[in-house]
Amino acid sequence: MNSKLTLRLEDNLIQSAKKYSAKTGKSVSKIVSNYFALIDVMLSEKPQVVSRLTSSLRGCLKNESTAVSEEDYKEYLERKYL
Repeated sequence: MNSKLTLRLEDNLIQSAKKYSAKTGKSVSKIVSNYFALIDVMLSEKPQVVSRLTSSLRGCLKNESTAVSEEDYKEYLERKYL
């Protein structure tokens, strides 16, 4: 069932919404409806269950200096297999 809703917004937001509407080919009503549907989905999502192993590994690679470059990886593979 569709019902009417009146929103009071700043003039510049209304103009931006109309420009975006014209650019995307969607009505302002549809854009607002999609936005609230997205919020509803985000609020209703249950947190993901993470295994203990995954939890124990979280944050172990915080330092970028420990990152392996592609070149380092290639060298490792050459030493391992050649």
